[in-house]
Amino acid sequence: MQLLDKKTAIVTGGTAGIGKEIALHFARHGANVIVFGTNSERAAQVLQELEEVRRSSEQKFVTELGNVGDKKWVEPTIEKLLADYGKIDILVNNAGITRDALLMKMTMDEWQAVLETNLNSIFNFCQALIRPMLKARSGKIINISSVVGLIGNAGQTNYAASKAGMIGFSKALAKEVASRNISVNCIAPGFIQTPMTDVLNDKQKETLLQTIPMGRFGQTRNIADTALFLACPMSDYITGQVIVVDGGMAM
Repeated sequence: MQLLDKKTAIVTGGTAGIGKEIALHFARHGANVIVFGTNSERAAQVLQELEEVRRSSEQKFVTELGNVGDKKWVEPTIEKLLADYGKIDILVNNAGITRDALLMKMTMDEWQAVLETNLNSIFNFCQALIRPMLKARSGKIINISSVVGLIGNAGQTNYAASKAGMIGFSKALAKEVASRNISVNCIAPGFIQTPMTDVLNDKQKETLLQTIPMGRFGQTRNIADTALFLACPMSDYITGQVIVVDGGMAM
């Protein structure tokens, strides 16, 4: 069953990790997928993988490379995509970076870089797409936050602030657009097995696993499954919510 047949989805930060798995999962369910990223080699790789899971000859897959925190680049790029596709049905704001440091040592550049990519980007994409979605009277916006935005984490005041801000942003926007059949929800992943967690040493991993009642890291597929649910008609009466996918960390 193809849950997203003939739908068009944007996935930011979609060339690796969680974003890439969401893009592939959407493609498996019939969607046209537009992947935003910054690395040309990873973009070429994800396009190849999207072709491998193609369900229909009519599906379209493209990548856009640029700074999602730069409004002057995002706006014309979205305008071009709307001209090409007619409408965007699903927006997944997944782009994110970390610049970890204790607050007393954190530089303004480290603070600003994280907020620009993680938080400014969702403002840029949502603002560029909200008017067309309102006109179409439909749309699904899924913002990938983090359990850190709910419970905090030492050394990540910038990251936690950006992810908590994403939650507040989503709840406010959900109230603005619910009457037009547009839903806005967040997913808050816990520790998911990605290249970011692969660099941890065994002692660090063991320490983290002690905080997870299920005793294991999540998989990118766990987040992609949740995103698929929020993107498809099964979630049509859900908006303004934060779905935590963390193995029980934040209970």
